[in-house]
Amino acid sequence: MRFGHDTIASLQAGVAIANTAFAPDTLTTIDELDELFTRHEYSGRHDRDQAELDAVRAIRPRLVELFTADRDGAAAIANTLLAEAGALPQLVRHGGFDWHIHAVPAEAPLATRIVVESAMAMTDVIRADELSRFGTCADRDCSGIVFDLSRNRSRRYCSTACTNRNATAAYRARGGSRHEAPVAQ
Repeated sequence: MRFGHDTIASLQAGVAIANTAFAPDTLTTIDELDELFTRHEYSGRHDRDQAELDAVRAIRPRLVELFTADRDGAAAIANTLLAEAGALPQLVRHGGFDWHIHAVPAEAPLATRIVVESAMAMTDVIRADELSRFGTCADRDCSGIVFDLSRNRSRRYCSTACTNRNATAAYRARGGSRHEAPVAQ
């Protein structure tokens, strides 16, 4: 199944924001929020203050719930999130992106826009019955959410850090680079 650019971008951003809640918490400063805003190319209002940071931090459990629910649960959560925000889908163009859907005005608080964009994107996933694209990180010490867009659905880890940590552990378990020279007799 192919998703539109806005769906993929919203899901990647929503998962990234949800994953900041897992240890270690990586959304504790306004600078970290600014970096997420820029990296995920959000548009519209960005207050850059403690209230906005607190509001975005507060939505993370709802995003985790949305991205980890079964299909019926995700549909109910998405509907609730959209209704609470008073979402009214509109076609918009901005930046270098062609027509796509925004469901709240650009002046809406960032936390509201994040929730609505994530819920709107999940409607595409739910309608396509593609919830198998979501999972939990295979790292035994991590609860991060995995959003897998690979063709063969082989992504196992939520981040490069978890991937590298597990690859290093597997390498060490195989004996690493310790090659003993043959003993001359």
